[in-house]
Amino acid sequence: MSLRLKPLHPVFAAEASGIDLTRPLADSEVREINAAMNQYAVLVWRGQPLTGQQQLDFAKSFGPLDLGLKKVFKRKERLEDEHLIDISNVDAEGKVAGRDSPKNLSNFANQLWHSDSSFQDPRAAYSMLHALVLPSWGGNTEFADLRAAYDGLPERTKAELQGLRAEHYALHTRILLGDEAYTDDQKKAIPPAVWPLVETHAGSGRKLLFVGVHARQVIGWPTAESRMYLQDLLEHATQREFVYRHEWQVGDLVMWDNRGTLHRGRRYDIAERRELRRTTIEDVPEARLMAA
Repeated sequence: MSLRLKPLHPVFAAEASGIDLTRPLADSEVREINAAMNQYAVLVWRGQPLTGQQQLDFAKSFGPLDLGLKKVFKRKERLEDEHLIDISNVDAEGKVAGRDSPKNLSNFANQLWHSDSSFQDPRAAYSMLHALVLPSWGGNTEFADLRAAYDGLPERTKAELQGLRAEHYALHTRILLGDEAYTDDQKKAIPPAVWPLVETHAGSGRKLLFVGVHARQVIGWPTAESRMYLQDLLEHATQREFVYRHEWQVGDLVMWDNRGTLHRGRRYDIAERRELRRTTIEDVPEARLMAA
């Protein structure tokens, strides 16, 4: 069967069906999915009972896998492959983690509007998040379309943004949430990445507003003015008309393009077990060609 798409939001996001993600993809299916990603930026796949290895194989169809912060900050993992990112409140022993655990610090950071790995170069292209265990309430994920956000900017702001670049820093969100237990060497381990505030998405050819909570400084601006400006842009980009809210079902796999969207998790009872598993690919030249 060929890919079928049902729009979920007026400006982006679609439910995808017609392809079994548990088996290897044909080249034609990879091309179909890339084309759909270029159009919709977020694809929702229902009823895909993927093993960890099947999820890894699916992700590798689109480019090399990204480790994100795992490149530097190593800790005991409970999943079978380091490229499987454990988006859960479960510790390495399989128990629900304590409220003040490092595991939940990451979960709280995920509740801020961000683009995966925007703090590194290469940054992330696609992410794929698979639902395994869900809490009784909350824990939805929201996505914002940065292309529609750019289109909705006043012309004066569009002109002002030309040539501006922002620094994205890996530990900015952690420090913002009160975690300052990092050595100088750890703080320097992942140097900031710098990206234009306005970019053209390679696959769709559309301009986008590349902001998010990892962005901490407009290059060449005073810090206070810079951070207020970035906050204003983030507020604009995450207005309700640009946001799709995904309500999870077990077996869902949601795939999004970090180069054209932001996302955030929503609050849930962290005393209840919640397990999702993420794979992400790097935005390297091979991946850009495949996505074009």
